[in-house]
Amino acid sequence: MLIISDYLVIGTGVAGLSFALKAARHGTVNVICKRAIDETNTNLAQGGIAAVLGDDDLVEYHIKDTLESGVGLCHPETVQVVVENGPRLVRELIDMGVPFSASVDHPDRPELGQEGGHSRRRIIHAKDMTGQAMQKSLIEKALSEPNITVYEHFQALDIIAEDRHGLPAAIGAYVLDIEKERVATFGARIVVLATGGSGKVYLYTSNPDGATGDGLAMGFRAGARAANMEFIQFHPTCLYHPAARNFLISEAVRGEGAILVDKNGQPFMKNYHPLGDLAFRDIVARAIDAEMKKSGAECVFLDITHKDPAFIRDRFPKIYSTCLALGIDMTAQPIPVVPAAHYQCGGLLVDLDGRTNIQSLYAIGEVAATGLHGANRLASNSLLEALVMADQAARAGRAEIANQPAARSARLSQDLAWPNGRLGRTPKEAVVIAHSWDEIRRFMWNYVGIVRSDYRLKMAADRLALVKAEIEEFFTGHEVGADLIEVRNIAQVADIIIRSARTRRESRGLHYNLDWPNRDDLNFKHDTILAEA
Repeated sequence: MLIISDYLVIGTGVAGLSFALKAARHGTVNVICKRAIDETNTNLAQGGIAAVLGDDDLVEYHIKDTLESGVGLCHPETVQVVVENGPRLVRELIDMGVPFSASVDHPDRPELGQEGGHSRRRIIHAKDMTGQAMQKSLIEKALSEPNITVYEHFQALDIIAEDRHGLPAAIGAYVLDIEKERVATFGARIVVLATGGSGKVYLYTSNPDGATGDGLAMGFRAGARAANMEFIQFHPTCLYHPAARNFLISEAVRGEGAILVDKNGQPFMKNYHPLGDLAFRDIVARAIDAEMKKSGAECVFLDITHKDPAFIRDRFPKIYSTCLALGIDMTAQPIPVVPAAHYQCGGLLVDLDGRTNIQSLYAIGEVAATGLHGANRLASNSLLEALVMADQAARAGRAEIANQPAARSARLSQDLAWPNGRLGRTPKEAVVIAHSWDEIRRFMWNYVGIVRSDYRLKMAADRLALVKAEIEEFFTGHEVGADLIEVRNIAQVADIIIRSARTRRESRGLHYNLDWPNRDDLNFKHDTILAEA
């Protein structure tokens, strides 16, 4: 089956849908997602969008905060473009009807929250369900757009590339129709990866089950370069409860005055940083990890019981109701929390328009390394980046299509069949997939987590080499289904993370190596860039 459009967008979070809506003004857009359209990291985002809208705020302040958070590795030109364009694009969302929380004093303005690392209140939010509110509005608009066709339960396998004047160029993707168990060939003049992150590479994560690094793995296999994948952000405060999988306790809770305490109720963050509970995420996550190792406790606690209960219930309705359903009344008792893998600050290396080094292949959102985050993402800069880079890429993609030769359309009309013909919903040796998945996630958590060492990284590399070889052999010799595609991708992403971490012989931001505990600007104040070996 051959399906052709001007644009192919893989992913339905804020980046993918924002791009699709803008591209649809000038061409046809096919959007694919491997699960339901709303099963994205965007939908789980609680905190909000960082943008300069307050009377006491300036673009320069937001730039400074972002650069400080990135520990010397942010690209200043990217930071400037993203921060400057943020307010305009937030206003577009407001005009679209996204129900952001209004200021009590100025009902015609959005309420601005505070989060760690920000020197001003600049977080636009919809209480503690910002991503869900954005996702709902974007989905409604996308589904009503005649130039957009959405394919749910279609899982991308690999990018299709051709040689164009000696350089690779993307012309589409092989995509598994999960329900019908067949592979479709999606051809496009522009291919956009907006697949989100790779939290499921780790045993504990705030990400949904679909966050298996698909776009990063596919792009890398096709020849796109990856950058800075050693910088995996572990969110400091995920709910610690056996019945709560992947539930995040937003940074905004600390922004509104919550305090991290140990099992004895003693605050500890001032021992690690002058900003205390509002320090940057890398510092807070390492502090919690250190406290847990020191005491042997399985978690620490987030205490906001000193605030008015009515305020807590109104400001954090989702967090309050979820905790209460599990027997935790956050107005009266501290919330048990632990760090968990949350966000990849690296990804496929792109320019300011979202272009990879492969012609006609773009990457936007968490899958991309734009240079905004450096070695540690500033809270609530992720949704901001997704909005701005989708806008940048939409303009660049339109210009690229306008300059593509007429022969390009003829090439897309050729049916490029998937070279692997074996498909199956449940492979005969499914236990192999389950074991590989579990093994990768466990050694990544234990050896390539919040704190690393040269020995741990070598152990991870040695183990992954065996598991990755087994997966590739299995992929070529057995029936291919959705689970096998995902475990193949997390193995690829794990390899990129380990290789990147072994390259950086210093500690900076989210990458902390016990054997190289100091920051080394002389030798490592640069991006870590990898190409497929």
